[in-house]
Amino acid sequence: MKAMSVQELLAYLDGAVAVSGDSITGVDEMHLPEKMDGLAYTAVFGNPLARDTARWLIWEIGQTVGVYPASIHELYMAVGRGDVPHNFTVPAMNIRAMNYNTSRAVFRAANKHNAGSMLFEIARSEIGYTDQRPAEYTACVLAAAMREGYRGPVFIQGDHFQISAARYGSDPTTEVQAVKDLMAEAVDAGFYNIDIDTSTLVDLSFPTLDEQQKLNYTLCAELTQHARSLEPDGVTISLGGEIGEVGHKNSTVEELDAFMQGYLRELGELSGISKISVQTGTSHGGVVLPDGTLADVKVDFNTLHDLSKTARDSYGLGGAVQHGASTLPADAFGKFPEIGTVEIHLATNFQNMIYDNLPQDVVDAAYDYLREHHKNEWKPGKTEEQVLYSARKRAIGAFKQQWWDLPADGQAKIGQALEDQFAFLFEQLNIYGTREFAQNVVPQVEIHHHRPTEAAEMAAEEDVSDLAD
Repeated sequence: MKAMSVQELLAYLDGAVAVSGDSITGVDEMHLPEKMDGLAYTAVFGNPLARDTARWLIWEIGQTVGVYPASIHELYMAVGRGDVPHNFTVPAMNIRAMNYNTSRAVFRAANKHNAGSMLFEIARSEIGYTDQRPAEYTACVLAAAMREGYRGPVFIQGDHFQISAARYGSDPTTEVQAVKDLMAEAVDAGFYNIDIDTSTLVDLSFPTLDEQQKLNYTLCAELTQHARSLEPDGVTISLGGEIGEVGHKNSTVEELDAFMQGYLRELGELSGISKISVQTGTSHGGVVLPDGTLADVKVDFNTLHDLSKTARDSYGLGGAVQHGASTLPADAFGKFPEIGTVEIHLATNFQNMIYDNLPQDVVDAAYDYLREHHKNEWKPGKTEEQVLYSARKRAIGAFKQQWWDLPADGQAKIGQALEDQFAFLFEQLNIYGTREFAQNVVPQVEIHHHRPTEAAEMAAEEDVSDLAD
């Protein structure tokens, strides 16, 4: 169901949700889940004012029934203090494709195993090619939670809010402001977790570690200050920093010390980051072989252990964060909680699973689109299999509605495969039973939005093709 007007949307909710002006005055929770499909669809594909009203309704209904965006900051700081054990690793899941259906699978797995310490995220680079601005992303995740009867805090994160080294080199003021503007848009949409990534500006040509990390930690502190200025009352946004760009050389404890000592000097008395991203051998999306399969990747778990321990013991952070982990071998995931990794980022394999379970004619249409519209992806020395694997993420936005409109049995097949994978990861990462931590340690802050009276202006799309996912 897609409402064509606000009046049609409110009529659709009659009997399940009562609305008076700017307020939700009543919710029939028994009939609420069945209304979420239409609400979510309208929140993505509806006419502008009906779309924005659906997003407002999802947010306000969530506030009423106890499904609310939250910051994981207090949980990570509790881990850093030792008040909560560091024997679980929070999965940060980049939901690129079929957000509502995929997020429903996450919440089904979470409900079955009482999991609650998990992050839904999207990177600056992903927003454009997946055609998901922050307000839409939040609406899909919250609606999925309510569709599956989930209750509690929902952690939504801006991943790799990254500075482009090239654009910073030519116009630093404009590039930093672009990240600040995105942070403001994201926080307004309920992204109370943001990974600041200025690691692109680390310069290894300098002779000392402080000089190598200086621009990184200085700008990270500046963006931290900006994030703190955006916080709703009662919310401390969970922020992450990064000391080494993923896919480059492995990080060291000495680099972590250089970054943190400089960062804390720049930051002063403000509350800082709660985690630190490091490089220990992975790459975003994996390394694609000529036949389109992935090369084996090995994580330096000893280095990751030492970095996490230093982050907790010396700086009170939750620990270190591992990026580019979704394409690792299945037997690797259980090692992350064993060594105290606070968070790992998972993206590409969920996308791969969707492609693997789509009807072949739908996949063929996506590949034809890539051949026509993304010819620049075909690089000398690359096989077509390598190119299609690397480029197929760029078809997600163009085919968003077609994939959403798949027959119910096709969506269910994809959803079940994803649910099984999420359940496996949650078990391996030891987050079964962590909803208690999420609900008891993380404060619930009631935040209300004004009902829209006119459609919001859409932010302009930016060229972020040089940024990490």
